[in-house]
Amino acid sequence: MKILIVKLGSIGDIVHTLPSLAAIRRALPRAEVAWVVERRAAEILKDNPLLDRLIEIDTKALRRWRPLSGETLLATRRQLHRLRASAFDVSLDFQGLLKSAAIARLARAPRVYGFARRSLREPASRFLLTRTVNVPLDANVIRKNLALAAGALGITVPGDGDDFEFPIAVSPEQEREAGEAASLFDGNFAILNAGGGWPTKLWSAERFGALADALLARHGLRSFVTYGPGERELAESVTRASRAGAAQALSLSLKGFYALARRASLYVGGDTGPTHLAVAAGAPVVGLFGPTEWWRNGSPRTADMCVERTDIGCRTDCHRRACSAWICMDIDVARVAAAADERLRRVAGSKRVEALTIA
Repeated sequence: MKILIVKLGSIGDIVHTLPSLAAIRRALPRAEVAWVVERRAAEILKDNPLLDRLIEIDTKALRRWRPLSGETLLATRRQLHRLRASAFDVSLDFQGLLKSAAIARLARAPRVYGFARRSLREPASRFLLTRTVNVPLDANVIRKNLALAAGALGITVPGDGDDFEFPIAVSPEQEREAGEAASLFDGNFAILNAGGGWPTKLWSAERFGALADALLARHGLRSFVTYGPGERELAESVTRASRAGAAQALSLSLKGFYALARRASLYVGGDTGPTHLAVAAGAPVVGLFGPTEWWRNGSPRTADMCVERTDIGCRTDCHRRACSAWICMDIDVARVAAAADERLRRVAGSKRVEALTIA
């Protein structure tokens, strides 16, 4: 069987689909599995041992296509040729958009599966699907993706969040990058990520700085303040806000960050790509969620924690990128520090249980 996964981006979207890839590969080890992804989001999937093919496309180029432009016409033809190079038996649209459904259909698979209409991000994409799968509405997006894979392919998928697998390939160079960073704090550190794609998802730099001080005082943990493109000034604002000098700004490659998160004692961040990568890495996570929902986008592991405002009524189906009130991320440092205490306590408790079990 030849299977095409369509999940174009972003980083978080791709991470949320990795457990479905792992479940498909476990259930159908002889299947040929390909994944079509936006070129700008492809890094996390490169060299993945569970994929037979990675098809990178540029949907912006496709949208710019003009019949009279030889250059764009040639680029479009090349992308479509890559997409149609294999005779896929089934396409799985995990994105739920018009463009993703169109790409799944262009692959010419006789069966194109996607979510039922009520679960599609763009319901108009339903007409491009040949079959749909009902998935739970009020569930973590990882579980929705697994339900789609199970319904489309008739496979068994894991039900316990602690059993979800996130296959990501890391090179020796990326491991060295993370190891060199970790050695700066003797391997005993937390990761704080103050960035986020939406302004409404951001917790203040001053509070992150105060949290770094609390982690040092309570647990002896120094903090890396990680940042991506365009976020250096924000990260440095956090380090300046730490009165104890407990934080250091750090920029890594995408997979270098993932490898560092695997070594971290704790991760704290909002609803953003690095947080989802930290979950995939198995780092102990404390999420800070405002306009989006932890139950939908957060960690599926029971030990991870979320700090959020549950005392306000405007968060229901919010998802605002701009807000005149902007109170959902007005969260006290003390609450986040207490959540960090509890998450670290759970880590220590699990280690004690493991030691007793081995003995």
